[in-house]
Amino acid sequence: MKLTHCLFVLVVLLAGLGPRPAGLGAEDLLIADFEGSDYGAWSVTGEAFGPGPARGTLPGQMEVSGFEGAGLVNSFFGGDVTTGVLTSPRFTIERPHINFLIGGGMHAGKACMDLLLDGAVVRTATGPNDRPGGTERLGWESWDVSDLVGREVRIRIVDEVSGGWGHINIDQIVQSDRARRTGPAQRTIEVRSRYLHLPVKTGAESVRLRLMVDGEAVRAFDIELVSEAPDFVVYADVSPWSGARMELEVDRHSDGEAALAAIRVSDELPEAERLRRETFRPQYHFTSNRGWLNDPNGLVFYKGEWHLFYQHNPFGWNWGNMHWGHAVSTDLFRWRELGEAIHPWSEVKGAAFSGSAVMDWADTSGFRAGDEVVMVAALTDTDSGEVIGYSNDRGRNWTLYAGNPVWEHQGRDPRVLWHAPTQRWVMAVYDEQPKSEGGVDQGIQFLSSVDLKEWRLESRISGFFECPDLFELPVQGKAEATKWVLYGADGRYVLGGFDGKRFTPEHDGRHQVWWGDFYAAQTYSDAPDGRRVQIGWGRGIEFPGMPFNQQMCVPVELTLRETGMGVRMYAEPVKEIRGLYVDDLGIEGILLNDGVVELEFAAELMDGEWVFEPGDCASLGVVIAGEEIRYDCAAGRLRVGGIEVPYAMSDGSLTMRVLVDRGSMEVFLDGGRAAVSRGVLLGDAKKPVAVFARGGSATLRSARLYSLQP
Repeated sequence: MKLTHCLFVLVVLLAGLGPRPAGLGAEDLLIADFEGSDYGAWSVTGEAFGPGPARGTLPGQMEVSGFEGAGLVNSFFGGDVTTGVLTSPRFTIERPHINFLIGGGMHAGKACMDLLLDGAVVRTATGPNDRPGGTERLGWESWDVSDLVGREVRIRIVDEVSGGWGHINIDQIVQSDRARRTGPAQRTIEVRSRYLHLPVKTGAESVRLRLMVDGEAVRAFDIELVSEAPDFVVYADVSPWSGARMELEVDRHSDGEAALAAIRVSDELPEAERLRRETFRPQYHFTSNRGWLNDPNGLVFYKGEWHLFYQHNPFGWNWGNMHWGHAVSTDLFRWRELGEAIHPWSEVKGAAFSGSAVMDWADTSGFRAGDEVVMVAALTDTDSGEVIGYSNDRGRNWTLYAGNPVWEHQGRDPRVLWHAPTQRWVMAVYDEQPKSEGGVDQGIQFLSSVDLKEWRLESRISGFFECPDLFELPVQGKAEATKWVLYGADGRYVLGGFDGKRFTPEHDGRHQVWWGDFYAAQTYSDAPDGRRVQIGWGRGIEFPGMPFNQQMCVPVELTLRETGMGVRMYAEPVKEIRGLYVDDLGIEGILLNDGVVELEFAAELMDGEWVFEPGDCASLGVVIAGEEIRYDCAAGRLRVGGIEVPYAMSDGSLTMRVLVDRGSMEVFLDGGRAAVSRGVLLGDAKKPVAVFARGGSATLRSARLYSLQP
């Protein structure tokens, strides 16, 4: 009985110790797991490591994953600008390996973890990220320290670099008898089908997958590749290497062989029966088949095709991994995807960031080879600067210029246009210059060129951030009167003059036409009939649970018109939308007396226009599928969800036009003097419509409502 009793007590005592940490084997010795509220005996300098271990992701940081327990070292405290050093107390090496989880930036000697013997670095490791995109996921690494057993050492975690990926993440440092690494894996296939089907799970371990042919990386991209239970399946077109042996390689993946084995080959797109039939798939706003999109790029018209290039992560739901996606349309609403036009880490050295495209009608570049006019794209290669590429087959295939980069500076997003008066190409490109008092001055450089290859700096203007656009527009109703428009990513613009070298503003401050979920718009080069057609990114319009994310805003035509405040830019949905109309309802003369009136109209997709006379009401507006669009008469403000737009009526009436799709509403006031984009998941159900007035009466003078075909 005594022996049984003793064994029972021993089991209870051991159980009270709790579970052994996941990263700790039976014979492992824990050096640090960073589960405490502070760093304990570790010494800290600088600000990067904060007051103690982080509890996962820090403000402004992509999601951090792959660590164990609740805490980890995360030197993103305060962002990538902060620096510091974290140093352990001395300890004796008692096992042949030190294993640890590591992530963050790849900056040898500056963002790293070091093993110190007598003050000298004898082992070091960095995170995997050295370029935009990437992942904050930690992976296992190991040092062989068998030659140091019995020696006293320290560990030093260093963050002495600012800027992109200027931080380091560390967790679960242990001594062990066995090495543990997030290791490489490889698989060989023969390319006999067009597509690789790649299973993806958002938030899973991200790796750089390389497609190798004859020892060369013909494609490389980041992907959250899994071996089972994917959220969705993406695809890579490998038809250019039909018949070749292709090596699929990853450097760091905890289950690399199984993940590579899960890749399938097929001549069909994955999940083709469901493609573009998803519940929340927008029907007349552009979304990509798979993955994330953002800025529209390279908008150009040629031979009846509207080309839409765009920032694209074809292999994941979140931002990163920037390719140039490509789609074409004959009517700006029905799009056909042509796949990726420009690929990162193979065709360009870094990521393929935003830019523009033009038709080089006179072949000033000398790139033309064949019957088609050469199409030239200018974009930012994050590893080298501004680069150009060209296509001789209407944008289907691209060649990067051997003399790239054509311009180097601290900036991005080149917008190229032809300036006829000077017979030169002009590039407006976002630029950053250091300020003497610290920080950077954000602005736009203006460059000129005769051949698109050699560029000369002409001038610079401050006060703009990202994705510039520059174009000339006539003022409606004024013969021969034109103004130049300088536009920034935030939808604000300046009117003025441009002589091919310098932009001269004609007013203080900036005007605004777009509000809400709208960013980084660009207008078309070479649009027919002198039209100025614009497409913007519906920034922040998310589609949870879908295999795609983000959408473009509705294409609009820009015009300049005289108003009581001077000349202003208007944005109206392009006329081609009429080709989608199927049913309509006309209404006239409804008195709205402090209440709501339901209209006998409901549609899944719609384009509706209401003309109100406010009378003495406090507010008026439209309700669609329970979503209210309200104009507050006294305050002079339009409210669309949480978006507020200051807007003063000019003639005692208000025209409100609303476009509804499965993931958004867009509102245009008085012919486009103000425009709002708002993301809201409405799905594929029919949406009822009502109008209202509150705090008094108003009149719905007229309305015309259209149902659109999907």
